[in-house]
Amino acid sequence: MSYSMSDPTPSLSPYALQAAENRQRFIEIYKTHITRDGADKLLAYLENSDFFTAPASTRYHGNYEGGLCQHSLNVYDALVDILNRPRVKETYGISYSDESIAIAALLHDLCKVNFYKVSTRNVKNEQGRWEAQPYYTIEDNLPYGHGEKSVYIASGYMRLTRDEAFAIRYHMGFSGPEDPGNVGKALEMFPLAWALCVADMEAAYFMEGSPKK
Repeated sequence: MSYSMSDPTPSLSPYALQAAENRQRFIEIYKTHITRDGADKLLAYLENSDFFTAPASTRYHGNYEGGLCQHSLNVYDALVDILNRPRVKETYGISYSDESIAIAALLHDLCKVNFYKVSTRNVKNEQGRWEAQPYYTIEDNLPYGHGEKSVYIASGYMRLTRDEAFAIRYHMGFSGPEDPGNVGKALEMFPLAWALCVADMEAAYFMEGSPKK
């Protein structure tokens, strides 16, 4: 699902129903495909966090209630599609288990759990009067980076394969503050990282998009 917002200030309630549906779908995919030791404890952690209600960003893609879960599902759908393409499977010989695909996509942004907070600021309404409006701000209580933080959190509950860990670690590709040489090498050595990076960009730029001004 795609959302278009005319104002970067997030609306915190209209997406509650969609957030509930996304939560149910996320848990269904998770339980169906992610079954290794510790997976149940990681899911319990997510259910007791703000993962299913948090935004995916403060003012860009997914900056609304439930945006983080929506983005994770969008990345999952995009990643499944990418890895099912004939060229990817037949020409490049790239293939991963349903579990690895679900882990990489659904858990790539764990770094955003308990990361965003709702604050308020004064904004003039249509009548020219000042009124308090909610917006998202960042409060990082675990400053451990981005992709590496997601790997750190997931690894605290269950063991990741090397492909899964590198995919999550480098899912930002060349848009992150990484050494370009390391990024290029990781994408070359671990095709799941390349596919996840493309899926993440597709979800952010096309399936969700930035607010239109």
